[in-house]
Parts: sequence; structure tokens; C-alpha cells
Amino acid sequence: MIITGSLIIVCVMLLLGVSVYVAFGAVLMFIAMVGDRAIDGYLGTGETGIRSLVLLAIPLFMIAGGIMEKGRIAAPLVAMAEMFIGHIKGGLSAAAVLACGVFGSISGSANATLTCIGGIMMPHLKKANYPAGQSAALIVSASPLGLLIPPSSSHILYGWVAQQHVLKCFLSTVFPAMILITLLIVTNRFMLRKYDDIIVSDKPSPFMPVLWQQSKLASLALLMPVIILGGIYGGVMTPTEAAGIAVVYAIPVAIYFYKGLTWKTLAQTIQRSGVTIGVVMVMIFMVLIVSKELTAQGAPQLAKDMVYSVSDNPIVILLMINVVMILIGMLMDDISGLLLATPILLPIAQSTGMDPIHFAAVIGVNLGMANITPPTAPLLYLGAQVCETSVAKMLWPTLVFIIFAWLPTLMLTTFIPELALFLPDLLLSK
Repeated sequence: MIITGSLIIVCVMLLLGVSVYVAFGAVLMFIAMVGDRAIDGYLGTGETGIRSLVLLAIPLFMIAGGIMEKGRIAAPLVAMAEMFIGHIKGGLSAAAVLACGVFGSISGSANATLTCIGGIMMPHLKKANYPAGQSAALIVSASPLGLLIPPSSSHILYGWVAQQHVLKCFLSTVFPAMILITLLIVTNRFMLRKYDDIIVSDKPSPFMPVLWQQSKLASLALLMPVIILGGIYGGVMTPTEAAGIAVVYAIPVAIYFYKGLTWKTLAQTIQRSGVTIGVVMVMIFMVLIVSKELTAQGAPQLAKDMVYSVSDNPIVILLMINVVMILIGMLMDDISGLLLATPILLPIAQSTGMDPIHFAAVIGVNLGMANITPPTAPLLYLGAQVCETSVAKMLWPTLVFIIFAWLPTLMLTTFIPELALFLPDLLLSK
């Protein structure tokens, strides 16, 4: 009764457009009324779980991402990418994809990546006669790279929930991210073949002096992921400590070097980030309680029995898991989806022989794709605002990118375990 009622309540409320944390709050009230514990018992479960030191990395990375978004840190990264490939047809839009990848590796946030890179690149793309709807759809489709390229808040959360090595979770999506970048660029180039009026920029001349100048401007931005990831994988810092270093590093770089922030606007940026952090942490608190209660009620075993009643073929089971994760991601954000899906679907995936680190890559690609998949598609609607383009113009190109870039990446990640496991085994086998 608890499992069925909880799923009905959360699905109905999310379909009605209610906020995720409110929907799960309603589920918590339902569980408290029909369950065998007092409400303070459930609240104690959430409070104990959310005190984890690992979770502190998530708000710290959010603050760092907010500072970088407002601090003009992405501009030199975009300029460098444009300098290398902006002189070929489709090069400017390819530069946008690469910029999303680089900025995503620094911020770890799809929303920050979309807002920052979209705001910088769209005026250039429109000026060069690139189709606005397709260009906006491409940037939207590339923005979840912030969830795949380490460091990623989602993988920190997955490692905490699934009790897995966070650094291995980080590495599991590096190759899938590279595949996705390649497919997005190739698909976009093929779609641009019918546009003959695209303006191509001239290659800088002389090239090396311009490259040196741009490299100096971009050096501090590029140094940030080197410090963070080098410190983590070098064993010098934990992910939480690295997130704190990211905030400390981003502040003077944004204020004194790139001059995108002042101390006054920094306070405003931190305040806005604090509001977002508050919503996210309340959401984690609510979803964590519901997830643990559903697990205690036997939801993982029930889901496993239902799946195996359809088929015991590992390929079919993995396809069903992917479909369920896509549906979950279409209804809620990546953090809520991950908290809900991991304890229920991970045991099913493991029953087919899938490694938990491999599943980290699969769920990362799934939830990234779900954020741009209609009808919910939160990044699609945000992209329409950032890129000043209608959702109608973006819809068809987005579906093309999903079919020819995201879905192939998902299938390759699901059925070729080495894509997810090679780097973790190579670098962290001991």
C-alpha cells in the first residue's frame, strides 16, 4: 500500500507541475499517516543522512559554479575554441559544444553551463547566420556535459547513496562524454549542410601570437579543473575539500583577473546560490526519506520481480531500466531522479552482472538526456530564455540530437562496460 500510494502521489503531483520537494513532502506525509512510525522518526532518518560530510561538496560546487557563471570566466574559453575551429563551416557551433564541455568540467552544473555558454555564444552564432533554433538546441543538448565531465555533483551523490568510490564514479563518464561531444558536433554539421549563408570567420593571422595571447587570458580558467582534479586524483584533497578550494580559487580570479564580479555582486551571487542550495538540500532531505522508506518496504525487490516477470534476458532488462530512468528524469531533476532511482534500480542492474561503477555512467547519461527530453525538459525551457529563441524552433533539432547523439551514447555506455570501467580500473585499481 505504501509503495503504490507513494508512487501515485508523486507522479500525479509532478504531472500537475508541483515542485519536486513539495511532491515528496506530500509523499512523506502519506507515509507518516499510514506507516508504523511517528513523523519525527522519518525526519530523524533524513537528518542523519543529510549530515554526511560528502554532501557538503554539492553546495560548495554550486557556489563555485555561480561565481564562474557571473565572473566572465567562460569568455576566454569560448574565444580559444572559436580561434581553433571558427574558420570552418559549423566550427562556431562546434566551439560552443567544446566550451560547454570545458566549462562543465569546471562548474559541474548543467544550468550554469547553459546559462553562461548560451549567453556568450548565441549572439555570435546569430551574427554568423547560424539557424537560431538549431544553435540553441545544440547548446541545450551539450549543457548536460556538466553532469558527465568531472567533477559532478550527481556523481558525488551517487557515490554516497550507492556506497561507491566517488572518484571512480567521476571517471566512469569521461569516455561517454567524449563520445557525446563527437556525435553532437557531427550531427550538427550534417544538419547545417542546407544552410549556405553561414558566415565563416577568418583564421587569426599571425596565429601563434594570437594563440599565446588567448592562452594567457584562459590560463587561470583552465588551471581550475587541473587544481581540483589533480588534487583529488593525486590523493591531496577529498572531493569536499576540492569543492572548497574551487570556491576560494574562483573568487579572486573572477574579481581581480576577469573582472566579471565585484565584492558587492559576489555577495549577490552567493545569496542567489544560497537560495538554490536551500531548495536542493530540502529536496535531498525529502527524497532521501522517501527513498529509504520505499527501500525498507521492499520496493527494490518488487521492482526486480516485476522486471523479471517480463523477461530474464539481460539485454531486455537493461533496456527496461533505461526506459524507467528516462521516464523518471523527465518528471524530476537529476538529483531527485538519482536519489529515487539508485536504490531501486541498482539491485536490478547488478542482478544482470553490471558493475555499480558502470551503472554510475549509465544513470549519468540517462538523467542528462532526460533533462532535455520533452515534455518536461527543464533545460529546454531554460535554454529558450537564455538563447532568446522559442521552444517550438528548438524542439525538432533537440529531438534530432537526442536520437542521433544522446541515444547512441546511452546504448554504447550501457552495453560496452569498458567505456565506463576502463579509466577507473586503470587509474584507481588499487
